[in-house]
Amino acid sequence: MKTLAADNLTDLLLEWREGDKAALDRLIPIVYDELRRIAHRYVQHERDAHTLQTSALVNEAYLRFAGQRKVDWQNRAHFFAVTAQVMRHILIDHARRRRYAKHGGEVQQIPINDAAEMSLKRAGELIALEEALDQLAKLDQRKCQVVELRYFGGLSLEETAEVLQISLMTVRRDWRAAKAWLYRSVKNDA
Repeated sequence: MKTLAADNLTDLLLEWREGDKAALDRLIPIVYDELRRIAHRYVQHERDAHTLQTSALVNEAYLRFAGQRKVDWQNRAHFFAVTAQVMRHILIDHARRRRYAKHGGEVQQIPINDAAEMSLKRAGELIALEEALDQLAKLDQRKCQVVELRYFGGLSLEETAEVLQISLMTVRRDWRAAKAWLYRSVKNDA
């Protein structure tokens, strides 16, 4: 990640923001490894066999970005933070669909490559975490953003401070408080 030319990446993000679709095509090869790292971070938390693999998660995120008309990218850290958030929502949507289907929802045909099932317990945990994050966002949006950036996005304390434009000490305090709050919230729901 540190080897990426931050200025070049930021320039490409700005060009994309201004409507240059070719900038997105030049951007993806530069950021692909980092996108895979973020996706892998999500996927490694899955238990048993699950249907979304690292590459599928990266591809789905790319498709969502490619469909955007005008994105207000601030910098490299902001791009990766938003990407992490998009991937998190893809997994939550996937978990909800799996849970819905398991509880009598519409039967869906899926490709044989996707036949391995995500465990119901893990789907429930993801949904519980999502609900806890939603509650935290209502109480303190910034703490929720710190969790998304640090845990899901894999950003450092410094990068998180940069994206949120707050001090490093504030990020540390918010990170500790948010983790404790989420732990209690998810544990109480279990």
